[in-house]
Amino acid sequence: MRSRAVRQQALDRLRSGATLSEVSRELSVSRSTLRCWREQGPRPEQACCPACEDSDLPGPEYAALLGYYLGDGCLSEAARYVALRISCDTQYPLVVHDVVAAVTAVHSTRAAFRVTAPGCVVVQSHWKHWPCLFPQHGPGRKHERPIVLEEWQREIVQAQPADFLRGLFHSDGSWVRNWASRMVAGERKRYDYPRWQFTNVSDDIRGLCGWALDLVGVAWRRSNWKTLSVSRHADVARLDELIGPKR
Repeated sequence: MRSRAVRQQALDRLRSGATLSEVSRELSVSRSTLRCWREQGPRPEQACCPACEDSDLPGPEYAALLGYYLGDGCLSEAARYVALRISCDTQYPLVVHDVVAAVTAVHSTRAAFRVTAPGCVVVQSHWKHWPCLFPQHGPGRKHERPIVLEEWQREIVQAQPADFLRGLFHSDGSWVRNWASRMVAGERKRYDYPRWQFTNVSDDIRGLCGWALDLVGVAWRRSNWKTLSVSRHADVARLDELIGPKR
């Protein structure tokens, strides 16, 4: 992915009279990408595919959308397009809004729309280039195939780990209150405490969640084979601050 600075530099050179070939040689950017940038201007409308054209991609929104896709998303191929579908629980209207905003930011030339089902809202967007942005797409369920990020995806997540974690935890995660009892001065007392849990049956996706938590310095542990838990008070507070409430 090219930075906005490189894009702006290329546009400035083209406006000054430089040819596509000259700017291509100077900045090591393909002529087709330069042509696309010139047509779109300084603020891209995403008519071009960022992966195919090596152009800008909004990092925070894409990181969040990647988390949502890995949690509750899928791609479905049709004759003329590919449908990105993110399933959201109707109990969490702000999560639905967040998914719509992320989809719209990544593919801004067409509005995302919502399909209502019992207890569920599916945020959907049609674009033939969704598989370019989510190369983890493939036949079968996610936990039945390897889920490995491309290097450019890892760079985005490393730059925006909180957004990626928001997508993961607001899709396949939950904020719960646990309790325990203990004897204090001969009297049994009950204590309750908050906890974040992320549950996914894919080893690779759980590994990505743990990696992102490590990036932000939040301690975690495995509660069982499919669940990661953030339980210490300071770490729960830190994760609350980074990703916000799920609602």
